[in-house]
Amino acid sequence: MTTGTYPDYLRRLGLTDPGAPSAEGLFALQRAHLERIPYDNVDIHLGRPPGIDPGLSARRFAEGRGGYCFHLNGAFAALLEGLGYDVTRHLSGVEADDGSRVVNGQHLTLTVRVDGAAYWVDAGLGDGPYEPLPLREGSYEQGGFRYALRRLDPLEGEGPGWSYLNPDSGMHRVNFRDAPAAMADFEATHTWLSTSPDSSFVRTFALFRRDADGVDILRGRVLSRRAGGGKVTAERELAGRREFFEVLEGVFGRRLDDLTEADREVLWARVDEAHRAWLASKAEKEAAPAS
Repeated sequence: MTTGTYPDYLRRLGLTDPGAPSAEGLFALQRAHLERIPYDNVDIHLGRPPGIDPGLSARRFAEGRGGYCFHLNGAFAALLEGLGYDVTRHLSGVEADDGSRVVNGQHLTLTVRVDGAAYWVDAGLGDGPYEPLPLREGSYEQGGFRYALRRLDPLEGEGPGWSYLNPDSGMHRVNFRDAPAAMADFEATHTWLSTSPDSSFVRTFALFRRDADGVDILRGRVLSRRAGGGKVTAERELAGRREFFEVLEGVFGRRLDDLTEADREVLWARVDEAHRAWLASKAEKEAAPAS
């Protein structure tokens, strides 16, 4: 892919002339990607999950859509390669357990080499770093957010890799192997994650948008804003259907011209039903006597 192959993708990023490969250029591309292309599972909740072919994802981004890790990092990797960057895809896994050493292949992450240095690059976490991190052991801070990279002590039979640690996220750890991967390695996992009723992506409606100061998060009907240190600076329940769709487009930049009125009815009904079930479960737990 060259710069001229997907000009609309680059226009969505606001970087129509990203220049020759450089660390500065890589940082600018990741910042733009996080700010302008949301992490979302809208189409999964409409029962029509898009495939993870990078060309398809790039076209969807150009049309104002978002996606999750396989879409976001898959297309971003292809774009970077087309611009001349040295990119490696890796099997990865996102874990809530701080001590987990598992690499389950349910996440795609990237490393990029440019200007004689290697960087960990991920535009597909939703609440990950705003800029790439140097691919070396150490602790890092970006705008009050704390991160660390450590070498991964692999499980028996698995190759070496890295662990990214984020104490301020609900998912504290990302593990990935050094070995390169291909998009085909994620196809079966994508099918399960985007269709199985046991998948969190099918169960929970979510959007994320990262900028220099924090993360906008929508889970169901709860909109929140998080700053460095994991501090929740704003949180509220969306009032109803109209505000819900206004937030999708206005806060997260997810264009909605691909949704018919029937789509909107289905999506809102599903999100609202899940939200009411969550509220009922929450009230039941709060009312239960302490053990």
